[in-house]
Amino acid sequence: MAQQEALAADLLRGHTDTIVLGVLRGGDRYGFEIFKTIRDATGGAHEIKEATLYATYRRLEKDGLVEAYWGDETQGGRRKYYRITDAGRAVYRSNVATWVATRRVIDSLLNLTETSERGADR
Repeated sequence: MAQQEALAADLLRGHTDTIVLGVLRGGDRYGFEIFKTIRDATGGAHEIKEATLYATYRRLEKDGLVEAYWGDETQGGRRKYYRITDAGRAVYRSNVATWVATRRVIDSLLNLTETSERGADR
């Protein structure tokens, strides 16, 4: 089981940018709010480390895929918010299309494997 969890984490790690962009498609959010949204979406089964997320925010901002701004201090501590840009939306759509195509190929190969294993069991 631990090996499966490590593999899943490796797969997810490669999609951190897309996951963050996907969260931001729903509206502007501050850093820790993005962390909580990801954690809650998986029922707590997956968390992206905060250090990884903050490195992702910096990279996405540098690449022009998100814009950062400081929120209103009247709502508590000063929070840095992130907003997806048009370029970020385009990258998100492209990455999702690539993922869907990849998943389709992997699903086909796994189904092929299951079919040949059933045949070998007979």
